[in-house]
Amino acid sequence: MEKVKLSLLVLLFNIIGHAQNFDVVPLGIYGGEQEDNLSAYLLGAPEEKAFLCLDAGTVNAGIRKAIQLKSLDGSAESVLKDQIKGYFISHGHLDHLSGLIINSPADSKKNIFALPPVIQILQNHYFISDTWINFADQGQKPALGKYHYNELKEGTEISVPETPFFITGYELSHVNPYKSSAALVRRGDHYILYLGDTGADRIEKSDHLANLWSAIAPLIKKKQLSTVLIEVSFPNSQPEHLLFGHLTPKLLTEELTELKQKLGYASLEGLTIVVTHRKPTKDNPEIIRKELLENNILKVHYVFPEQGRKISLP
Repeated sequence: MEKVKLSLLVLLFNIIGHAQNFDVVPLGIYGGEQEDNLSAYLLGAPEEKAFLCLDAGTVNAGIRKAIQLKSLDGSAESVLKDQIKGYFISHGHLDHLSGLIINSPADSKKNIFALPPVIQILQNHYFISDTWINFADQGQKPALGKYHYNELKEGTEISVPETPFFITGYELSHVNPYKSSAALVRRGDHYILYLGDTGADRIEKSDHLANLWSAIAPLIKKKQLSTVLIEVSFPNSQPEHLLFGHLTPKLLTEELTELKQKLGYASLEGLTIVVTHRKPTKDNPEIIRKELLENNILKVHYVFPEQGRKISLP
C-alpha cells in the first residue's frame, strides 16, 4: 500500500511539474512577403478563451486558419471581437501591426500595450486620417476611442484586463537607435517571453539583450520561465552588415550563450525556443531550421511554429 501511495505521489508530482501553463496559437509566423502569414501570436491559458495577441501582422487570415485546424473555437468574428482581449505591439513595422490596422473597423473595444515610441508611431503615422481613421482614444481628432493605449514602462509590470496575464516591457534594438521591444508575460508564478525584432548586441552596439537576459535569468533558475519566442530572420550566409537588425542561427546561439553566462553557466538544456520571424524568401525557413538543429550546442528545445497550429507550453 505504501508503495502504491508513493507511486501516486510521484505521478502527481510529474503531472504538476509538466503542467501546461500557456497556449500559443500562431496567427502568422513569417517576417515579410506573405501578407496573410505575418508575425502574430495569440497567447492564452489552457481551457480559457481570453487571448493577448503578441504583435498583429496577420489577424483575420490567421484566425480562420486556426479555426480550420481546431486550435480556436467559434466564428472568426467572435474570436476577433470577444476572445482577443488586447494587443502587445513590439514595434512600428507593418509586418507586426498591419492586421490590427486593417481589422480595426470590425474589432471591439480593447487595449493596446506598447512602449512609448511605439505608441507615438501608431498615433502619428497609422491612426491618422491620411492613412486610416483614428480608432484609438488618443491622437488626431476625431478619435473613435475603440482602442486604449497602455504605455509600458521598462521593467514595470501591469495587468492585462479580462485575462489572467500581467505584462512587462523591455527595450530591444532593431537597427540602432530604432526601438523594438519584448514582452515578459506572467500567469501566476509562471512566465513566457516574447521578443519582437531584434539584432544581436554585438552588431547593434547595444546592451538591450544583455539587460533582458539579466532580468529573466533568475526566472529560468527558479523554473518559472521555460519558453522564449525569439526571431531568427536569416540563415548564417547573410552578411552581418545586411542583417538590418535581425538574428541568424549563429547570432542566436551567441546570445543564448550570453544568457547561459547570466545563469552562472547553468545548463539551458530543455529551455524551449519558439523560432519566429523567419524570412520566407526561397528556402530560407528550411535552411534556418537545419542550421539551428545541426548546431544545437546548448541543447535547447527548438519549436518551429506553423500558422494556426496550437502550441501547448509549460
